[in-house]
Amino acid sequence: MSEKKMNVESFNLDHTKVKAPYIRLAGIVEGANGDVIHKYDLRFCQPNKEHMEMPALHSLEHMMAEFSRNHSDQIVDVSPMGCQTGFYLSLVNHDQYEEVLQLVENTLKDVLEATEVPACNEVQCGWAASHSLEGAKQLARNMLSHRKEWTEVFGEE
Repeated sequence: MSEKKMNVESFNLDHTKVKAPYIRLAGIVEGANGDVIHKYDLRFCQPNKEHMEMPALHSLEHMMAEFSRNHSDQIVDVSPMGCQTGFYLSLVNHDQYEEVLQLVENTLKDVLEATEVPACNEVQCGWAASHSLEGAKQLARNMLSHRKEWTEVFGEE
């Protein structure tokens, strides 16, 4: 692995040392007008060992993006990772880690109660054929089953 510091925070994270699932603060950026963005790494799958299948990930993205905003007006974005192992959650002017954990828990519980994927149609989605409500629910169930471990980012050495 290169010792050179990369511009992207997650490229500087040793993915062989983390133990998913977890939620960690991945970065803080202060805007020109004083707003502060906190970006969290919501890791659902163990890097380089497992990944989320695209229809389930896609549906979970829709559901988390929609449902998380029912619990907070400080959500900037919920974005899937290209490696298909998790999501980034960005919030403005919010730095309470325990509240973020509760926000994610509440959102995932909403996923389990959902009867449809929000905006799962050709008008509102760019690939409406690629969704799985049951797959999203399974991902949410798995993440919730490890709730007590979300603060443990690194595994045993």
